[in-house]
Amino acid sequence: MSKQLDGTRGVGTKGMPRKDRERLILDAAAAEFGDKGWARGSIAAVAAQAGITKPLIYEYFGSKDGLYLTCLDRAGSGLVAAVASAQAGPSDITRAERTLGAIFRALESRLQDWELVYDSTLPAGSELYAAAAVHRRELNRMGAAGVADFLGSSRAADPLDADLVTHLWYGTVSAAVAWWRHHPEQTADEMTARCERIFAALFTEAHRPGPLS
Repeated sequence: MSKQLDGTRGVGTKGMPRKDRERLILDAAAAEFGDKGWARGSIAAVAAQAGITKPLIYEYFGSKDGLYLTCLDRAGSGLVAAVASAQAGPSDITRAERTLGAIFRALESRLQDWELVYDSTLPAGSELYAAAAVHRRELNRMGAAGVADFLGSSRAADPLDADLVTHLWYGTVSAAVAWWRHHPEQTADEMTARCERIFAALFTEAHRPGPLS
């Protein structure tokens, strides 16, 4: 590899194994695209953060889209696997807690991964948009299945009830991740415990005798 392609801006990567250098680039790219979106994300900023040259990024990933797609696949696959791992067990409120805990652990130190999967700047109809949609659909499918199992034979049997609860669930997860980005000092375990406390408080309140019981 030429000296130009193995440039040493920032911390430098000379002598680093290719696999480790790729991971370094992907981490820098996830941070850049997660913060700014695909549309505003800069290859130059990624190169500077990773301590390498722009030509090296193009050699490894071909293009900005190629780099983004690799970041997206890593982020989406990780989130899907995490949520899938949390589906075994009771279909009660603990399933929601298990799912949130799995998401938090997958995102710990990589909160931008959520933004990559749900990047609103991806052009509709593009390969990147289609790739993101695959991960979104799978996450949505598992969320909807969890809601359906949870509601079961409860009073919320109307299909529109389930549809509304599913949207509320999506909103809850997105809001929790957004809140975490404003409080990055929180660990995944702390986020999980916080949500468990909130769920416990809400369900205790909901089951107290009152006008709606």
